[in-house]
Amino acid sequence: MDEKYDFSGWATRNDMLCYDGRTIRKNAFKGNDGATVPLVWDHKHTGPENVLGHALLQNRDDGVYAYCVFNDSENGLKAKKLVQHGDVRSLSIWANNLVEVGKDVIHGCIRELSLVLAGANPGAFIDEVLAHGDDTDAGLILGYDENIMLYHSAVTDDNKSADKENNKSDDETIEQIFNSLNDKQKEVVHNMIGQAYEDGKSEGKKEASDNKAKQNESEKEENSMKHNVFEQEGQQKDKNILSHSDMAEIIGDGKRYGSLKESFLAHTADYGIENIDMLFPEYQSVNGETPQFIKSQPEGWVDTVMSGVHHTPFSRIKMVFADLREDEARAKGYMKGKLKKEEVFGLLKRTVDPTTVYKKQKLDRDDVNDITSFDVVAWLKGEMRMMLDEEIARAILFGDGRSTLAEDKISESNIIPIVADAELYTIKKVVTPSADEKLGHALITSAVKAQDDYEGSGNTTLYAASSTITDMLLLEDGDGRRMYKDMNELALAMNVNRIVRVPASIVPNNVYGVIVDLNDYNVGADKGGAVNMFDDFDIDYNQMKYLIETRCSGALTKPYSAIVLKSE
Repeated sequence: MDEKYDFSGWATRNDMLCYDGRTIRKNAFKGNDGATVPLVWDHKHTGPENVLGHALLQNRDDGVYAYCVFNDSENGLKAKKLVQHGDVRSLSIWANNLVEVGKDVIHGCIRELSLVLAGANPGAFIDEVLAHGDDTDAGLILGYDENIMLYHSAVTDDNKSADKENNKSDDETIEQIFNSLNDKQKEVVHNMIGQAYEDGKSEGKKEASDNKAKQNESEKEENSMKHNVFEQEGQQKDKNILSHSDMAEIIGDGKRYGSLKESFLAHTADYGIENIDMLFPEYQSVNGETPQFIKSQPEGWVDTVMSGVHHTPFSRIKMVFADLREDEARAKGYMKGKLKKEEVFGLLKRTVDPTTVYKKQKLDRDDVNDITSFDVVAWLKGEMRMMLDEEIARAILFGDGRSTLAEDKISESNIIPIVADAELYTIKKVVTPSADEKLGHALITSAVKAQDDYEGSGNTTLYAASSTITDMLLLEDGDGRRMYKDMNELALAMNVNRIVRVPASIVPNNVYGVIVDLNDYNVGADKGGAVNMFDDFDIDYNQMKYLIETRCSGALTKPYSAIVLKSE
């Protein structure tokens, strides 16, 4: 060639088995003879910085030979040094518009040539590197048996534009004429080429082996007599081609199998389909590799509860109160000559013992080793602690919701739910709207009036379901304007410090909400009963087992320190 080049080598070699089982046949890329294509790094097409130069292709009897020139870009100069130093020695093509007969590629169009670190076609390599300015044309011979990558992409408008640029003349190429055909015409051409190729292989065998001359001749005659390239119906399934009726059956069975993919896989053996997985590429994650938890909504209420309660380093708690509400406990006036009476009052006492709350999980050790995209053990332990805290928070406010006969129920005598506590500790306020009153109005009025009997610490919070809070936020005045623009204004109207939304699923059906200062609720755990995580390995079943548990008690410690708004 007249143009000076930096290196040359085989872009692809004929009749060599590639890594994917395909074999490039002679003149498969004849249409690229004399074409200039981009020289790219490792088939990266994401930006212009990956274009290192260009390559002039030459179709030869042994394959496609390339004369390559680097550009003056930073990446081009870097790649040039790598080639000159012998660090990169392999070439690889990116081609489409493929026509295949079985595993043989008999036609295609090369779109770009890449420098790669390693490849799969034994024969594509750099065999000459020139140092410009030297007197000699001889170069460094690098005889390494590496590489070709053959990509199978659809023809795009950009591809068609590239074809026009790569052609030496303005006349239509064979490929352009082929692309102008409709699907039926293309199928006929495929079959004709395939049959011609098969006939060519038969004749080649005859010429190569004198011992099989007669047999090959008879096969050739038989083929010429019995096979017409326009009558290929019997060979469709042998060529991995699905007819319209085949596709109709697969799609029809999709509903029975549950998905189109499952239906394809089930019919793979019936139709001789190979590499069916190419139709169904791997899924790509859009939210990170670590699985995201679907948690009870709204979030944040658990932290509010767990950080708001009062904690003690002992689990067995006792409360003793003197009841001074009766007349007998009142101070009395004295009249001369009368007997002075002693003060009489009762003592109120209760004790609370701890109970164990736990969560247990297990993983197969093989799964732990195979999952490398994220730390599955840390992820699982985080889920266990999150769900343990949520269960305790739920038990404190409303109870765990399980039947009293359920063996997994958290004992309500050990962690006493506020909504189910004795009237000495929880004020039960029944909300009954009048005939012309909305429920939201009645809830606000009842909450304010119930606080006449409230004797807690005073930094109160309303815990209620989102639907209940929404009913109050949507209240309108006589002119149709919203009475409360946000939850801060609503909290002020209800005489509470703040409002926290909790999942509707954990609120009992007859409860609208709980008003409490959680500092009046004590959660006690002995030193050994704090939250602990235990790991174990089951050698018999090759399983990793994990246990998180706590042993604690919980109860209100002040009389009349909570208000429950409920229906009748």
